[in-house]
Amino acid sequence: MAASAPTPPATGFPAEGRCGYFVEKKKRFCRMVVAAGKRFCGEHAGAAEEENTRKRILCPLDPKHTVYEDQLAKHLKKCNAREKPKPDFFIQDINAGLTDETEILEQLVPISSLSEEQLENLIKKLRKASEGLNSTLKHHIMSHPALHDALNDPNNGDSATKHLKQQASILGNIEKLKLLGPRRCFVEFGAGKGKLSHWVDIALKDAEKVHFILVEKGTTRFKVDGKHRKKNSVFERLQIDIQHLCLNKIPVLREGKLPVVGIGKHLCGVATDLALRCLIETYAASCEERNEEPLAKRIKNDKTEKEINTLAKERNENIVPEKWTPVAGIVIALCCHHRCDWRHYVGKEYFRTLGLGAVEFHYFQRMSSWATCGMRKTSLETSTMTTQPKGNQKDDEEHDDGGYRITDDSADSLPGLLTVEEKKKIGHLCKLLIDQGRVKYLQQKGFSPALQYYTDPLVSLENVLLTALPNHSSPETTA
Repeated sequence: MAASAPTPPATGFPAEGRCGYFVEKKKRFCRMVVAAGKRFCGEHAGAAEEENTRKRILCPLDPKHTVYEDQLAKHLKKCNAREKPKPDFFIQDINAGLTDETEILEQLVPISSLSEEQLENLIKKLRKASEGLNSTLKHHIMSHPALHDALNDPNNGDSATKHLKQQASILGNIEKLKLLGPRRCFVEFGAGKGKLSHWVDIALKDAEKVHFILVEKGTTRFKVDGKHRKKNSVFERLQIDIQHLCLNKIPVLREGKLPVVGIGKHLCGVATDLALRCLIETYAASCEERNEEPLAKRIKNDKTEKEINTLAKERNENIVPEKWTPVAGIVIALCCHHRCDWRHYVGKEYFRTLGLGAVEFHYFQRMSSWATCGMRKTSLETSTMTTQPKGNQKDDEEHDDGGYRITDDSADSLPGLLTVEEKKKIGHLCKLLIDQGRVKYLQQKGFSPALQYYTDPLVSLENVLLTALPNHSSPETTA
């Protein structure tokens, strides 16, 4: 009895003297013996030759992968990079803002290329514009019982503990503002895995008619949406850039009239401005302009008077606020001011009243990174070492900014003009000024906004929370 053919080695090559054709169905090389000087057996010689003559080309939709030229038409119909039909809630650039003055920014040089005189003039403008601003924010570091067990889990690593502390504080602030309740829709911007909405849902327990809309432009692995199967809460994920999101085109908001609570954890720079405009201008403004039809007209004519009264009573019970408002509140943990953009910034009018424009904004948003980047113990004059990021295992969903980060405008980008501490203070001033523009914007739109520290800087260097309530709301607040 002939001995069986040897198993091909795990090196990805056929066994010596055996056919080099890989049988896809069997996930192994052909085991037939080949003639001297031949690479393939008689069975596979023709197929291999045909395959080798087929030409592979770059996919025109995504050049990161290739495709057989003779199968291009078939591939284009199923390629993941193909343009998919846009949903109803997609409206191009609806939250983008105006394009004025953006052409100026193309001519600007990096901060490291500025002369000392130019840099000094920018810093003078910053300090003058910041006069009168309260740079000492209140500390609203809170927690919530919903995260008690998770926070005390001994299996948590440092990164997990830091994120849980932040989520607990954000949740505590949401509750303090009396936004944690039934019959509302929580829209989480930059949702990532959806963990903030997850904890909000846990805290709400069996609250009625709670809807969650998770907005995230990228594909995300290990989402927690699927863990929620409660009959009273619904999770809906939208893969869309906030820049193009029209909330009033989403059925649950168009038909259900649920007050919206906008939330976010570490919502990067420009995304914060897009989210504010999405909530305030695109959604709230359109809801207020919409003429509401009386309830009786929306009830079929064959309803009895008793049925009409019953429906009206149920509707009144479901709408808790005496004065319904489209946006019940906003709670967003701010982040990455160096990634802001003048076109999308909501505080343009505030900057202009200070005599500032696109150029100053560009440099201020770049300098804002000094608050969290060049955190070295040595001065600029003597420092020659490059600090590597510490503990920077970035979560796919969120920033892990408990360590140091380096950008193109880090401490070594400048001559010995400023000390590390001076740069840190300037970076914080830039952040404060940019955030103040957002505060002024919300005030003009009929909201009562506030900035506060929501976590310790040892937990996150990005530790400022922006909150806002409609002016007619008056929750009990504590200092």
